[in-house]
Amino acid sequence: MKHAARLDLAGIGSMVVDRMHRTQRIVREDEKGPLRGLPGGGLVQSFVGGVMLNQVGWAAALGLRTGLFGKQADDEGGRFLRAAMDRLGIERDLVLDGSASSLAEIFVDDAGERAIYMASAATGETTAEHVRRHHAQFIRRAARLSTEISQLPLDAAHEALAIAREAGIPTVVDLDVPPSRATGHLGSERLLHDVLRAADLLKPSKAAAAELVPDAKADALALAKGLRARFGSRAVVVTDGPRGCAIVADGFEGIVPSVAVKALDTTGAGDAFLGGLLAGLHHGLSWQAAGRLGNACGAACAERLGAFPEDALRARARVLELYGDDLALGPPAQSHGGRTASRQTRPVAESAGEEALATLDVVIEELAALRRRATPERFDAALRIVRESEACGGRVHVTGVGKASHVARYAAALLSSTGTPATFLDSGEAVHGGAGQVARGDVVIAVSHSGETDELLAAVAAVRALGARVLAVTGAPASRLGRHADVTLDAFVAREGGGLGLAPRASVAAQSLLLAALAAALERERGFAHADYLARHPGGSLGKRLRGE
Repeated sequence: MKHAARLDLAGIGSMVVDRMHRTQRIVREDEKGPLRGLPGGGLVQSFVGGVMLNQVGWAAALGLRTGLFGKQADDEGGRFLRAAMDRLGIERDLVLDGSASSLAEIFVDDAGERAIYMASAATGETTAEHVRRHHAQFIRRAARLSTEISQLPLDAAHEALAIAREAGIPTVVDLDVPPSRATGHLGSERLLHDVLRAADLLKPSKAAAAELVPDAKADALALAKGLRARFGSRAVVVTDGPRGCAIVADGFEGIVPSVAVKALDTTGAGDAFLGGLLAGLHHGLSWQAAGRLGNACGAACAERLGAFPEDALRARARVLELYGDDLALGPPAQSHGGRTASRQTRPVAESAGEEALATLDVVIEELAALRRRATPERFDAALRIVRESEACGGRVHVTGVGKASHVARYAAALLSSTGTPATFLDSGEAVHGGAGQVARGDVVIAVSHSGETDELLAAVAAVRALGARVLAVTGAPASRLGRHADVTLDAFVAREGGGLGLAPRASVAAQSLLLAALAAALERERGFAHADYLARHPGGSLGKRLRGE
């Protein structure tokens, strides 16, 4: 196996499930206001977020090899976040012993402004001792270390910076909240100043900088100069929203104007800015050009809901379009599939055979995690709706789109051969008359990894209108499919396996085995015997075996 490769950027800080709400305006104390529907439907949507996860995500989209380390929880939110890291090839060195995943409730108004309520949870439980014990080696792999003052306790940030400094690694601190909000729950004022002094590159928001340099009177460039003089940073970059950023560093002092776009949601725009700035510096751009690239990232982020660049290629293309000039960057970071683990990065497979075994390892680990999460109550609920349907003469239908359609065909065949007659329902045909095979009181089992596939959701709506009940098997229980099903079986997997980590592998295994387990439970309930199986399966080696031949 090869040694672990060098990381261009490693970070520790907030990794958050952002629950997004839309409203006409941000209400004040003792006011009420209506929530509005979000693009794609629903009143609330969950997005990948967090100061540090957003930052390294945008850096990864622009070609950097990135990594995250720290404390997280092994809950649904944590799995949601780790799956996003894997999709962008963000390596991770995480200890999954946090009490819960970090959460933010975000309310965005029609002007793109927002109010955020945060629960730091696992991020806020990280200590200096935890960083020193678990992550020193990972930090030393980095060409640059980044941390933040937002949710991470100051002693943990300070320890990470100290390890980096000892190794001669340049450091970055993102001061995301005003110091008056940081001191107290994150640490003392003295420790805050120690963290700021440990940064080679200090990037505060304008509001945060104004508290530290009140004489600058909200002038971004004056704030940057004052902070550099006070804390001895090699460079200070102050973000100033739609006006751009101010940079004070050796070789450049000035304002870099922003890129004009129509803002939909400014959440995480500063995080995206810093990811772009660091990518520009890594690729050898001047401070001014790197600032322009950061501004382009911030603008691209503000044009959409959610701060994390889920589609790295599309995000990268939009950033380069907004940047304007030709820019030679490395390719976007690719998912390492099964090569990242919850605690330690897997070595890269040296041969195709080893890649195959690594993929098997991923699937086995994901199925083991699925088993740990599964409870009898969900299966009992699923059995109950099938039982109730059969008691009234109802039938079972199984449907899915893409690879899930093959899972659905397998499940229908398995159910039928074990005593529960079931038919495959073609989702594409369902809205063109195919739903006619479904009658009131029937059960439709809908299979989807994302739970957001439009064709499947249209089919589900059609069978609902005909009076069917819906059992969802999905990797996203909070999806539209999961929310609108009568019962949902959780088939979540954080990783698919394989070099790209994109093709359905672990998810297909999870869906298939959940449905196989359901078939086994139904088989037991009806007292299905050898003779019953032989009557349905007289051919082949199984038939011969059952006949004693």
